[in-house]
Amino acid sequence: MSNTLESLKSFTTVVADTGDFETLAAYTPQDATTNPSLILKALQKDEYSSVLDEAIAGTADSGISGEARVDLVIDHLLIGFGQKILDIVPGRVSTEVDARLSFDKDATITKARELIALYEEAGISRERVLIKIASTWEGIQAAEVLQKEGINCNMTLLFSLAQAVACAEAGAQLISPFVGRILDWYKANTDVDYTRENDPGVASVKEIYTYYKKFGHDTEVMGASFRNIGEILELAGCDLLTISPSLLEELKGMNDQVPRKLDPEEAKSAEIDTLDVSEKSFRWLMNEDAMATEKLAQGIRVFAQDMVKVREITEQRLA
Repeated sequence: MSNTLESLKSFTTVVADTGDFETLAAYTPQDATTNPSLILKALQKDEYSSVLDEAIAGTADSGISGEARVDLVIDHLLIGFGQKILDIVPGRVSTEVDARLSFDKDATITKARELIALYEEAGISRERVLIKIASTWEGIQAAEVLQKEGINCNMTLLFSLAQAVACAEAGAQLISPFVGRILDWYKANTDVDYTRENDPGVASVKEIYTYYKKFGHDTEVMGASFRNIGEILELAGCDLLTISPSLLEELKGMNDQVPRKLDPEEAKSAEIDTLDVSEKSFRWLMNEDAMATEKLAQGIRVFAQDMVKVREITEQRLA
């Protein structure tokens, strides 16, 4: 009998949720995702300081200084991590746009183009890169423009069906609904004891998956931000699941076969209605969803704060 991780891979693409490329080979994931928090965590380890050193050296002849130099070094740093990850995984890497641009459509588009250009200068085709963008209204509109240019987007910080439907209608390549953070909110705001069977984060992804398969949306669904193995196993059959190294290790150490829980053919027979996600409707639906609104705002703040810390480390190294 193969281990549980290998069993899961039989019908779900497994993605490693880490900037720690030293650990990737042990789990043979197809893709890998990063975010500012993961990059910050990696930079705090001595073995990854060379990636920042290489980014600084690679921009030494840029002829710019100050904040612009820091911006350029960080872009090279993100691409440096991405390159090393792509040396290990056969598929794609996700690289995130600065969360501080989450409400600026034009700036998000510009930064995404810059990141893709750096990848292509390094000899990596855009097909192997997903640009991560927060699922705000502005971020979703930016993704629609980028997708038409062949720049594939991973829509992150996604907590609601309204966000998911808007992303699909914009033609986004992939969405990352945050299972564990949804559970966190409900545990903090209700008196319910949650199990894998009634986990609200799991229920949200199942609802999104069913909607996509029912109405023929090609956008990939990648469950993310897991708190435990039970959440992962309840979403077996989802297009992709991005999993932290600690949970990958736990799955690898188990020998249970995984039953499929999500099936596209079953989803097609679901009795559900289409959702209006015009801008007015989208903003109203988000306003009415306290969990999605609060977790989106919190996620943007945390990622922005961690990117500021990455900048501080970069500034210190440059000095």
